[in-house]
Amino acid sequence: MTFPLTLSDAATALRGGEVTSVALTEEALARADRLDGELGTYLARFDDSALRAAKQADQELAAGVDRGPLHGIPFGVKDIIAAAEGPTTAQSLVLDPAWGAGRDAPVVARLRAAGAVITGKVTTMEFACGMVDPSKPFPVPRNPWEPGTWPGGSSSGTGNGVAAGMFLAGLGTDTAGSIRIPAAFCGVSGLMPTFGRVPKSGVAPLGYSLDHVGPLARSARDCAAVLEVIAGYHPSDPDCVDLPLDLAWQSGSSEGLPGGWGSGSLEGLRVGVVREHHFPGDADPAVAPAFEAALATLTGLGATLTEVRLPYWHEMLTANLVTACAEALAYHRNDAATRWADYFAATRAMLARGALISGADYVQAQRVRRVAQDAVARLFDGVDVIVTPTASMGAPTYDSLTDAEGRIDVEAMFAQVFTQYWDCVGNPVLVVPMGFTEAGLPLSLQLAGRPFEEATILRAGDAYQRLTDWHLRVPALAA
Repeated sequence: MTFPLTLSDAATALRGGEVTSVALTEEALARADRLDGELGTYLARFDDSALRAAKQADQELAAGVDRGPLHGIPFGVKDIIAAAEGPTTAQSLVLDPAWGAGRDAPVVARLRAAGAVITGKVTTMEFACGMVDPSKPFPVPRNPWEPGTWPGGSSSGTGNGVAAGMFLAGLGTDTAGSIRIPAAFCGVSGLMPTFGRVPKSGVAPLGYSLDHVGPLARSARDCAAVLEVIAGYHPSDPDCVDLPLDLAWQSGSSEGLPGGWGSGSLEGLRVGVVREHHFPGDADPAVAPAFEAALATLTGLGATLTEVRLPYWHEMLTANLVTACAEALAYHRNDAATRWADYFAATRAMLARGALISGADYVQAQRVRRVAQDAVARLFDGVDVIVTPTASMGAPTYDSLTDAEGRIDVEAMFAQVFTQYWDCVGNPVLVVPMGFTEAGLPLSLQLAGRPFEEATILRAGDAYQRLTDWHLRVPALAA
């Protein structure tokens, strides 16, 4: 049979008796058997417990117990997020094996309570920073659209696993783009919620004041369904905000699933368009036409477009780097002093930068972040959504990321990826596929909204995806 591509379609099929959770899970595990050796998606698989959870989901649904749209859906979890079935490694030799052992992070506990089927822990970059290091005993994640290319990081296994059909949705984290970059490069959708919307306790930290937890899935609608489950106050996270989440679903189906946002009209939506800094001279020639076509689709849906500039652009890129490096060193300082060689080379470089940042530098970065947040809030007085390309290229090859000395050149990559700004100000951002390069690699559209107004960007992304099918394209390797 043909299995559903999206979480939302699978949820409908489950309730219509067209498929079972066991069948969905067996198909996901079979895909992992076939593709994981080439794509490096999993660090640990939970086949037995996943199949038990799927069987339980089928029994509950048959008995009329419906936990919502995630019930019976296979999920992958980034391996910096604690899950009770297995160890959390953060893809590092350094993390204490006892960290998180035998317990779920709040976000995983919420998935489980909603009936999700956890299939395993998936690859990341070490502690969600840096880049891969083939000298370490961990899988090298690859892009299912072209295995010679990087799937993006640090939520690499979540992005390539969704794109390859190894699970229908997954959890990632975002400190400088780590949800949005793999979503963009792997041709799926990804949501970075507002800072504080989703609890990040039970997650190995990278930047205490920058980290976000959020979903990657095929569609904006799928991301919305996951956000409804994982969002909400939790006392274990001091940054978690006690604010209600209202995604403004207009109606529910007879089975209680989200029924949609009406016709998909964006009439009255004010969209700010950013081009400055987002089209460098070495941009892939397909990016500009794909972006203009996406804007035309939004206009056709009733949105009005206005050209805007992002205030303090360069200052926020610097503040993101300063903050992330300093906060990473704060967490790793003791281990770095005693286990330096066990860290990945790119992680060592980040921690070394943190050691060169003074207390005054860090404080100044936080002051500038506040100034920029206020300026962005004023910018949103005139628009409801801000759109940009997510990157000015498709997924880079691993060879192109390596400099003359054989080191991974992270800075060169970030010069063509436009995600860090939004981590620094904390607004919610959704990315959705918007086309392909001539080489057949996915391109991505980025939609940012006001703090705690995830509903607006999700509604815009859903409306866009009603008229486009980029998010439904499947890599030939996984077809």
